[in-house]
Amino acid sequence: MPLDRTEDIRSIRVAANGLEFRVDECGDGDQLALCLHGFPESPFSFRHQLPLFARLGYRAWAPDLRGYGGSSRPRGVSAYKVSALRDDVAGLIDASGAKRVLLVGHDWGGGVAWSAAMHRVRPIERLIIMNAPHPQVFARSMLRLEQLRRSWYIFFFQLPWLPERLLSAKNGEAIERAFVGSAVDPSRFPPEVTRVFRDNALIPGALTAMLNYYRAMPLALLDKNPWSLPPIQIPTLLIWGEKDKALTKQLAFDARQYVEDLTLHLLPNVSHWVQQEAPEQVNAVIESWLSSKAERAASSSLHA
Repeated sequence: MPLDRTEDIRSIRVAANGLEFRVDECGDGDQLALCLHGFPESPFSFRHQLPLFARLGYRAWAPDLRGYGGSSRPRGVSAYKVSALRDDVAGLIDASGAKRVLLVGHDWGGGVAWSAAMHRVRPIERLIIMNAPHPQVFARSMLRLEQLRRSWYIFFFQLPWLPERLLSAKNGEAIERAFVGSAVDPSRFPPEVTRVFRDNALIPGALTAMLNYYRAMPLALLDKNPWSLPPIQIPTLLIWGEKDKALTKQLAFDARQYVEDLTLHLLPNVSHWVQQEAPEQVNAVIESWLSSKAERAASSSLHA
């Protein structure tokens, strides 16, 4: 399936939750597709999906998450705890004025999307997650040696200043390697693509903010009753590149126990950077799933 044109993506500013967000926007209307990027990415990681959502009738927003790129960069580790990130989701939805919401997330953005759905911060109609484990699944996976070994970087990122120094060295060369070195198809990450992410990370203060997402992870343990939340009832699509070097495939299967209506789609020769490395496949899966859900909803209303 050919990709939709990206020329109609525009940059806007949105005030939400007491912060200001730079947002890539495509399309219009009162249906919102809110796309949350991961580490060390930016809204550019959804460049192939925003036009798709616009064609399907959504106003698609992909914000620089707090601390990233052109969005507000509050100081301090506690400003990046997951409860604050959930509040950003709620604030962005409110600012959009949308009547119906599709929430989309990859990597860290997927973790935030999972959490927003678990805590029901706002009415969300559909949920799409890409290579991001359900938070409860991930917490339990850290008891397994294989996932613990793959998650070594989380512990490294807890250190002060050293991760920033290494990631920023040689104009952010390590940021480029994060994509090219772990991709199944490195040609999807030419210099003009990785330069966007490198430049974003090299904005003064940005790397510390980006790493504070990881440094704030222990604070999630202070969330009220994080293990007593009910299963997610929102229809959910989980897309998973099987060649993810950081996350085991078992994490995708284990999500079933926490989601009542889960569609799992595995892409066998695709890495963690799934929507960038295989946008044609990802977009086809998304369009098919959204169409089937819309048809089922229409059929149910007719027979109600």
